[in-house]
Amino acid sequence: MTAFRTFTELVLARTDALGSKDAFIFLPDDAKGSAPQHLTYRQLDLEARKIGAWLQQNGAAGHQVLLLFPSGLEFVKAFVGCLYAGSVAVPAPLPTEQGNHFTRVSGILRDAEARAVLTDSDNAPDITAWLAAENMTDVRCLATDAPDHGDAAAWTAPSLVPEDLAFLQYTSGSTSDPKGVMVSHRNLLANEQAIKNSAGGDARTRYGGWLPFYHDMGLIGHILQPLFLGGSAALMSPVSFLKRPHRWLQMIGDHKVTIGGGPNFAYDLCLRRVTDEQLATLDLSSWRVACNGAEPVRAETIRAFTERFAPAGFRPETFFPCYGMAETTLLVSGTPQASRPVILGVDSEALEAGELADPREDAPSRTLVSSGVINTDDFDVRIVDAETFKERDEGSVGEIWVRGESVAGGYWKRPLTNKEIFDAAISNGNGGQDAGGWLRTGDLGVLEDGQLYVTGRLKELVIFAGRNLYPQDIERAVQGTDKALGIGAGSVFAVETDREHLVVVQEVRTSKVASDLRTLATGVQAFIGREFNIPAGNVLLVRPGTIRKTTSGKIQRTLMKQLFLKGQITPLYEVLEPAVRELVADAIDRPLVPGA
Repeated sequence: MTAFRTFTELVLARTDALGSKDAFIFLPDDAKGSAPQHLTYRQLDLEARKIGAWLQQNGAAGHQVLLLFPSGLEFVKAFVGCLYAGSVAVPAPLPTEQGNHFTRVSGILRDAEARAVLTDSDNAPDITAWLAAENMTDVRCLATDAPDHGDAAAWTAPSLVPEDLAFLQYTSGSTSDPKGVMVSHRNLLANEQAIKNSAGGDARTRYGGWLPFYHDMGLIGHILQPLFLGGSAALMSPVSFLKRPHRWLQMIGDHKVTIGGGPNFAYDLCLRRVTDEQLATLDLSSWRVACNGAEPVRAETIRAFTERFAPAGFRPETFFPCYGMAETTLLVSGTPQASRPVILGVDSEALEAGELADPREDAPSRTLVSSGVINTDDFDVRIVDAETFKERDEGSVGEIWVRGESVAGGYWKRPLTNKEIFDAAISNGNGGQDAGGWLRTGDLGVLEDGQLYVTGRLKELVIFAGRNLYPQDIERAVQGTDKALGIGAGSVFAVETDREHLVVVQEVRTSKVASDLRTLATGVQAFIGREFNIPAGNVLLVRPGTIRKTTSGKIQRTLMKQLFLKGQITPLYEVLEPAVRELVADAIDRPLVPGA
């Protein structure tokens, strides 16, 4: 741990010592090339004192404060302002940028019991109107970029202890039941130290990223870790990246970024969208750690990205597959510095049975990418049978359980869930158990030779005819059968009648005519039957953008299953087994789609 008791103390020390140094550089989303915006440590301190004073004067000290901002430096000022006030920041997606997310943010506002909302001048009128519509007239709204909103001289340093909450990190989930992870100052300091231990970094480090600031990797990795180190960060918006992926890579060269990354799909997007002409202008030689996490890491992506961008100075050992989650504040494991990612080929049938085994000749195999190693100074990680709670041997698949100072105190106002999820105990097999305090991650994984391999999600595992099938394997295989399928996302899950039925929902180019769609659907059925030896009687081909994802790009398979069973997925073409059709027949009265 550091010498600081709270993250507020740490930031105050950094701003005092590093006044004129750039803390953050933000690249506006402007194709014409607007000049980067700079925020020094001294400027950050002054703005945070103003915001902190306003929060203290308006009764928000010690209470939750909702942060609703577009990507930009105002979010950073507001978050640090909450730290200065002794308030509990609650980052959330800006509803006006997120379509129908007002419903989700309303759930967060009520669940968090927010006393105030911080936003910018452009969005303050809509936010104020929304608060009125929600009958939340007692919740104050402040546009932090408005002049004279607070008096820095009126600010007083809060009296905080390590166990006080620093912020609530709301996880991606249903709008009706949002869950806020309670991250204390102790948790935050511990995980920032764990990130430093794993990825390396010091005051010379420059982070660089585009992830949403309300997402745990964007917030803790790309904003708070630079403050922890006394370093700096170059930032851009997710929209800017998605529109022009090469701009992220260009930012890395222009601002000499050393650490930064995102989910696996970001690297895939760069592979698809960065042209040879753009590649020739890039310089990635400063990039020392390219984090790859938040969703399954694909070996083919690592190989292809490393090969394609080697001429720009990207090195094989730069890739940093890692594992973590909001419930552990962020990072749990990562690839050792200057080491290449560990890639392991295993027998598919053995993996379905919960064991690692070498691939057999002429038998299906699967390639796993290690999420790195666990620093035992930061975490204790075990692989546990999810039903018996007995620890599993090395090389055996089970649920990943984690214990350590980075593990959060639980979900806000969820005592029963917290007992089950955050205070699990490992059974000794003789009716006894250990002292408990384990976090059940819900992720499946295996430890082998010190490496942690994440194999899937416990709730999303498809149990078919006694076999444990990983949906991401089937999704990836389906997308490789035709170029029209490879451009979109897919979701695989199982539904039950008198038996189990596999359902494949896959995005497809909308230019395809009905005969093409029929050929694609029957091709998917035949491929799954041949490659996985299971019937795939249910295939829905849908428009791009239909597959629901979390803010980090994870496929929301449970949600897709719920939407399917409610008849709320509109296909371009579908083939359904009669028994499965009956499951959804009562949910919606829709005309038959050709081929149904």
